[in-house]
Amino acid sequence: MDRKKVVSWALYDWANSAFATTVMAGFFPVFFKNYWSAGVAATESTFRLGLANSIASLVIVALAPLLGAIADRGSARKKFLFFFTAMGVVMTGALYFVQQGDWVLAVALYVLASIGFSGGNVFYDALIMLVAREEKMDVVSALGYALGYLGGGVLFAVNVAMTLWPERFGLAGGAEAVQVSFVMVAIWWALFSIPVWLFVPEPRPTVAPSLGTTITGGLRQLRATFREIRRLKVVFTFLIAYWCYIDAVDTIIRMAIDYGLSLGFDVNNLIVALLITQFVGFPAALVFGKIGERFGAKSGLYVAIAVYIGVTLWAMTMDRVVEFYVLAAVIGLVQGGVQSLSRSLYARLIPPGKAAEFFGFYNMLGKFAAVLGPLLMGVVGVLTDSTRWSLAAVVVLFVIGAVVLYFVDEQEGRRMARVLDVAIKP
Repeated sequence: MDRKKVVSWALYDWANSAFATTVMAGFFPVFFKNYWSAGVAATESTFRLGLANSIASLVIVALAPLLGAIADRGSARKKFLFFFTAMGVVMTGALYFVQQGDWVLAVALYVLASIGFSGGNVFYDALIMLVAREEKMDVVSALGYALGYLGGGVLFAVNVAMTLWPERFGLAGGAEAVQVSFVMVAIWWALFSIPVWLFVPEPRPTVAPSLGTTITGGLRQLRATFREIRRLKVVFTFLIAYWCYIDAVDTIIRMAIDYGLSLGFDVNNLIVALLITQFVGFPAALVFGKIGERFGAKSGLYVAIAVYIGVTLWAMTMDRVVEFYVLAAVIGLVQGGVQSLSRSLYARLIPPGKAAEFFGFYNMLGKFAAVLGPLLMGVVGVLTDSTRWSLAAVVVLFVIGAVVLYFVDEQEGRRMARVLDVAIKP
């Protein structure tokens, strides 16, 4: 492998994970409720934030497969990556200028920044086909996630310190510290995205099609791919398994802080737990890359799912904050492994010539994730009148995902991907 290309590709994870950690998971939800929606009922601000996330997700769900098809036909994965990254960077930085109480502008900028983040990931994921040989995809994918955990964690730690001790950073208070953090994320994201544009070359098409031809061809290709996914039984089976267990993973990510608050834990303790997950996730993702290379991606996924099931069952009996810290560390051990091995396994099952399009479907399912899990948690919680028992719904999703994953024949999937790739080449 060309190490410069591999590291340049992986650094994009280091770059955009700052947005995922500092903005999406960390500061935006709290700042939105306490600053941009100050004086508004908590239920109303929660509704506004939920609406913002839903709009961003629905846009990506609608556009990702189509944009992937267009990018594949025009060999334009890097161009689309640049566009979405630029959108995310500019909109994130613009959050600095939003005044207190102006929640409409905050939502608009956040939605556009989230679309930039999610849209960029479609084409970033697809570029793995250009930097890694098939037998090295587990390690390369893991490197990306590992750098993402480390990069996101490093900047988030600095941003948290800025909000706790703003005077030491020359800031007037915690609000200004958060606003400056948005600018820092934008700069970080832009700066560390440069290597992927410079050092990951994308083959040019033999004949440069016009924009209109590319779009109409992309639409035709998208319709064909719907039929192909149904015909590629291994890909179809994997996507069902992935949707189940990644829904469970995302449910834990999104509901963990709410669950901790319901147990009476302090919000500062929960932020510390989030940092623990980030820094443990860095070396753990690398380890899972080696596990995938040595024993196969499916074996690594089974290990991670088993740990998740154990952690979820343990969380049902948790009552001390120190247990929440340990839980965060254990989740950090496997979270990156599930994400990286899923990406590398899927990359082996799809035709390289349609990577962006197929990853469009992959990321579309990722946006649908954490829909069923929270709903099931809510239903079980109401039926049992217990927050703890609501976690049983997450265990069920992990079990279903593991069972369906058993029927994914990786060798057959690789064979069919090669056959289809040969068929679509001119």
